[in-house]
Amino acid sequence: MIDVNKYEGQITAIGPYVVEFLEANILVLFGLSAPEELAEFAVLHDGTTLHAPLATGDTLYVGSSSFQILAVGEVANANLANLGHLVVKFNGENEPEQPGDVCAEALPLPEIAVGMRIRIEG
Repeated sequence: MIDVNKYEGQITAIGPYVVEFLEANILVLFGLSAPEELAEFAVLHDGTTLHAPLATGDTLYVGSSSFQILAVGEVANANLANLGHLVVKFNGENEPEQPGDVCAEALPLPEIAVGMRIRIEG
């Protein structure tokens, strides 16, 4: 089976509070239209199109690191498609805590940097 590129974007800015979320193994993504108060704790990116819905078993790439997606909350796809917003919790859980959460493998996150690519394949 050929992997489908479901979503892709490049990091354009990193909010000042992102480090606190990363320390808790949470990556908050937002598109470029994020309000300033949300941009403060988000990684902003230029991705604009969700080509196919995210699903359990997809792979999230953050730079050169990859993580298997273990669960997708019921509104995560709508948030990503409409706002470029995604909350990824690298907690190894098979059930999302919140409807907008995506759970991924509990592996160490790479250092997040402007210019890094984020991609989701399924």
